[in-house]
Amino acid sequence: MADTSTPNGTSGTWALEAGGLSKRYRRGWALRDCSFRLPAGRICGLVGPNGAGKSTLLGLATRQVEATEGELHVFGVPVDDPAVMPRFAFLGQDKPLFKRFTVAETLRMGSELNPGWDMAAAERIVRSGQVAMHARVGTLSGGQRTRVAFALAFGKRPDLLLLDEPMSDLDPLARDEMSTLLMAEAVERGTTVVMSSHMLTELEDMCDYLLVVAGGRIRMAGDADALVPAHALVTGVTEDGALPAALAAHTLIEARIQGRQFHAMVRPQGPLGGPWQITEPSLEEVLLAHLRSPDAPALYTPGARIEAEGTRTA
Repeated sequence: MADTSTPNGTSGTWALEAGGLSKRYRRGWALRDCSFRLPAGRICGLVGPNGAGKSTLLGLATRQVEATEGELHVFGVPVDDPAVMPRFAFLGQDKPLFKRFTVAETLRMGSELNPGWDMAAAERIVRSGQVAMHARVGTLSGGQRTRVAFALAFGKRPDLLLLDEPMSDLDPLARDEMSTLLMAEAVERGTTVVMSSHMLTELEDMCDYLLVVAGGRIRMAGDADALVPAHALVTGVTEDGALPAALAAHTLIEARIQGRQFHAMVRPQGPLGGPWQITEPSLEEVLLAHLRSPDAPALYTPGARIEAEGTRTA
């Protein structure tokens, strides 16, 4: 097998590998039969509406939630193996920091809890944002607290960084600053990042891999550069108030009819013939179409799914 080591020493092709992963609560299934692969060293956007199962998936990956069925491996190791713990760091939306601690005390706590702690990296992240080491966390702005939280996460030197809406409470300037920081640190270390976010334009700028979840199931998974070109936006004139019959030969994701005109998001199964206007959609348009149509056929790019039989790839 070819050497697939990442720059920070991580070995193994897949950062996350899920097979039939499911979680049931009393109210029903939060995740059902999720199977996917995430290559190491990628920045992955985790997308889905509220209640889709994103937080449950992150909870399973961070050992906060136990699967009802199926299995999940982190760099080839079962997620319930204690050896997984040093490999990942998790940062949630609430960013639970001790408000009475100073920034320096917070970083010192990180060094005492994590054997492989990189104090130089953590201090660099804090100081590059002009955050005073003697300042108490409770006095910091939202952007500054997020920077300290990122310093804790990267100071651990994780192979896998899991983020649950970490920048949703920031203003646009602070969000842009944190996005730049995240990208720079992840690329420098070869860290695999999984980031849940509702900011679709943000994901388009940052992520090269996608996991789209709706109704507790994976709807799309794989390389963003392959998923988007697999779709086409078709605009034309309806036939007797309905979609043209010729479109039935293609996989329809979403269609809207306005007067005599239709707009359809499709996955072409061959040449798109017809007197139509055909354009390539943006990532945001593809994601919105799938989120509005959770019953559309799932799509995986090659290698993104474990049980690939019977599943169409891009």
